[in-house]
Amino acid sequence: MSWLRFLVDPPSTPKGIEKRVPPSKVGVYYDTKWSRQPVAKLVRRAGIWGFMKPAMKLYGSPRVIGIDRLKSVKGPVVFVANHHSHADTTLLLTTLPGHLRRDLSVAAGADYFFTNKFMATVSALFIGAVPIERLRLSKLSITNTVETIEAGNSLLIFPEGGRSPDGWSQEHRPGAAFVAKLAGVPIVPIYIEGTGNLLPKGKSWPRRSRCAVAFGSPMRLAEGEDVRVFSKRVERRVEELADEFSSGWWEAKKKAHAEKTPDLSGPQAGAWRRRWALGPKPGQKRKSPGTKRWPNI
Repeated sequence: MSWLRFLVDPPSTPKGIEKRVPPSKVGVYYDTKWSRQPVAKLVRRAGIWGFMKPAMKLYGSPRVIGIDRLKSVKGPVVFVANHHSHADTTLLLTTLPGHLRRDLSVAAGADYFFTNKFMATVSALFIGAVPIERLRLSKLSITNTVETIEAGNSLLIFPEGGRSPDGWSQEHRPGAAFVAKLAGVPIVPIYIEGTGNLLPKGKSWPRRSRCAVAFGSPMRLAEGEDVRVFSKRVERRVEELADEFSSGWWEAKKKAHAEKTPDLSGPQAGAWRRRWALGPKPGQKRKSPGTKRWPNI
């Protein structure tokens, strides 16, 4: 019955004619507009209150600093945070004020969260993910993010381009600053601590470990300011929030004024020295008593 195959097989391409490749519907091409509709947002809100908040309270017991800085902030805005774990998104979805969380989308790596339709649908529905290319500032990534903001939604971006490979922060890419400029919205800097221990890279299940988040005040691009300069200024503010968390507001302000705020990139040394500088892992103690412990990020 091979003669019946023509009823089910796709038509062949004649010789000499270039074969037409259908456009991709996953990756950065995945359309997430449906996930920003009222019904999808209601499902996402139920997931946050029914699962994410109880789980984060159980495993992370998060400490929140600077929430008062967001009381008068109205969206849309671009949230920019350091990135050490997939738990970072859950932490922010469960600690942001309700008036900013309701219309929040998350810029997510198309090569990780949108590899197939099932993964793409779950990511878009439950965390409001929007696909972007992490390794380059592509036109489609910009279109996806700017359209999301212009539709009235705030956007969370991790400008490091991926989770930290060793526990220390990576240099910020200018994409978040560029998107904020195009959309004409401010950036809210955020510092996250402890999620690398809560859900380490390579692990699929969390373990109990205290975490924290510190929110900064909105920052705007100055007139005539280059986006790369603005990006560095935002990165510096994230470092100041980290210092504020570990040293206190007044000490952090004095260091910032003297331009002595510690950076989050860690010592320029070998892998073992960088790991040692992070301090002991959960449940471990240093052999040398009295040794200064570096910030646990």
